[in-house]
Amino acid sequence: MTLATARHILVDTEQQCLDLKQQIADGADFAELAAAHSTCPSGQSGGELGQFGPGMMVPEFDKVVFSADVGSVEGPVETDFGFHLLEVTSRS
Repeated sequence: MTLATARHILVDTEQQCLDLKQQIADGADFAELAAAHSTCPSGQSGGELGQFGPGMMVPEFDKVVFSADVGSVEGPVETDFGFHLLEVTSRS
């Protein structure tokens, strides 16, 4: 089974997500932005979601996490929780 680790930032609007994605592209630290802006409790640990396999997260997550390049920042990804920026940190 393929396993991945990822981190995310959860916000309320697509525009917030796009703004944060631009800040990361401009060199801002993902973990610092997660701690400052994410509405998910994982924000306090830099957005770390730990290791998981297919089907353990919502389908919208799986689609990105198991297809995107490791290290790329993807999003906005909309789920029932809000808008996410996702970074795949490893996949094996």
